[in-house]
Amino acid sequence: MATDYDAPRKTEEEQSEDSIEELKARRHEKNSGKVDEDETEAAESFELPGADLSHEELAVQVVPKQVDEFTCSSCFLVHHRSQLASEKNGMLICRDCAD
Repeated sequence: MATDYDAPRKTEEEQSEDSIEELKARRHEKNSGKVDEDETEAAESFELPGADLSHEELAVQVVPKQVDEFTCSSCFLVHHRSQLASEKNGMLICRDCAD
């Protein structure tokens, strides 16, 4: 693109005014041909990959708490004894909850 170095330069205010006016003009141009679309209808047409899990079953094997595990009295998750941070009045606290 060629640049005319002899042309008078615009100040920053003039450039910002021009750009605002151009943006307003573009906004009106874009909206003039726009058709109102029902958002619900548009959302129903989209299908996310792997979203239909209605025919799937969750198969998880539940194992009882082991001898070397404890249940945190704060978050109620079962942790290995190596995660034990403290014990207060028989209440076991994991490292995550102790921080």
